[in-house]
Amino acid sequence: MIGAAAIAAHAAAHAAELPPEIARVLTGHAISADDVSIVVQALDDSAPKLSHLADVPRSPASVMKVVTTWSALEYLGPAYTWPTEVYFLGAFDGRKLDGDLAIKGYGDPQLVVEEVWKLLRALRRMGLTEITGDLVLDDSHFAVDEPDPGAFDGQPYRTYNVVPNALLMNFKAVQFQFTPDPARGRVSVATEPVLANLTIDNNLALVDGPCRGYQAGIAFTHADPASLERVVLDGQFSRRCNVYGLGRTVLQHDTFAFGLFSSLWKEVGGSFSGTLRKGQVPADATPALAWQSRPLGEVVRSINKNSNNVMTRQLLYTLGAEAAGTPGTRDNGVAAVRELLAARGLDTSTLMLQNGAGLSRDERASMQFLVDLLRAAYRSPYAPEFIASLSLGGLDGTTRGRFDASPASGVMHLKTGRLDHVSAVAGYVRAANEKTYVVAVVMNSPEAHRGPGQELEEAVLRYTLALR
Repeated sequence: MIGAAAIAAHAAAHAAELPPEIARVLTGHAISADDVSIVVQALDDSAPKLSHLADVPRSPASVMKVVTTWSALEYLGPAYTWPTEVYFLGAFDGRKLDGDLAIKGYGDPQLVVEEVWKLLRALRRMGLTEITGDLVLDDSHFAVDEPDPGAFDGQPYRTYNVVPNALLMNFKAVQFQFTPDPARGRVSVATEPVLANLTIDNNLALVDGPCRGYQAGIAFTHADPASLERVVLDGQFSRRCNVYGLGRTVLQHDTFAFGLFSSLWKEVGGSFSGTLRKGQVPADATPALAWQSRPLGEVVRSINKNSNNVMTRQLLYTLGAEAAGTPGTRDNGVAAVRELLAARGLDTSTLMLQNGAGLSRDERASMQFLVDLLRAAYRSPYAPEFIASLSLGGLDGTTRGRFDASPASGVMHLKTGRLDHVSAVAGYVRAANEKTYVVAVVMNSPEAHRGPGQELEEAVLRYTLALR
């Protein structure tokens, strides 16, 4: 067995080629420089200022999202929108639809509660008040081939693990809010959104004592793992706790959409007592309403700043549909990205793309590839939209609160990534010499996600900021 001293000596020997302020991080944590790749290159320079194991393919975690989002901007353009179509399958007299209402999705990544509400308000403005038939949902625009939501990390109900769907509503997620109610001796539970077909068994006990424990003492389970229609809440919640929020996935894609529609349609003054049916809209049918999503230029901001896995995966399927025809598939999306990158002159030999979001143990990219991509993105006509989608160093998105409000804040546009044993960052840095550098840093090491990875990233970023 190799002792701690030997590991430290090995790390120090391999870190010797790095600038001292960067090498100190590795030696201080006894992390081998072999577990790290770094590239710092000015936009207009043909060679990097700093390069360490630049061509080694590594897991970049969510930094991979820059590959998918920039490819989408280049392929689709920032004004691209997704329709969600509504069909009247029956006679409509200006108030009552004597038949079924059908909704067909085309993969809108951001069809959140507010957008669904606005869509339904648009139907009400058309005069529709009563629906006598059923709700028909058509998600045939995507042919989804994905592993079980819990396959990645054993957490099937976490919102980041939601699989794509052409009629994805609100990411299939609910925010549970827990509030101590001492007057009634209970814990009050509310949800956003309210779903008409979701049952909640609230077995939480309100207790004395400090507010502590995993999830403030709340145990969240599903009574039926197949339907996900009955949530069971157990545990002890202290009366000293503040209001506590917990986001989780519930129902299936079609039953979620049905429950959300039923609740919101009643809220906007509509009448409906039908059931859910899945099916395809007749090919010769004409939509009564085509609701348009937010443009891609706005959508990529939500993806990159907040590192939204579900939206990124929707984007990959959309690329598949646009490039190879419907239904959109993940494989066709990957092929479209690789074709686009090759057309832009990028060497994709180190790129292993799976879901495009970095939520994978198989995805790989070298730091030189990422730097080359970011340099190409900077020269693109859509550079303003892409750069604005990245976290503004220390001020918003996934880097909010980092860098201690130092001069680094506001002069960096960054995409971060973190998984167990992975920590990475890539983006643009305006240095003291008034040159813009592209930086890509990754650590694939057992302790990377616990702090050393972020410490290394910040050392490289400070080194770049100080260049003169």
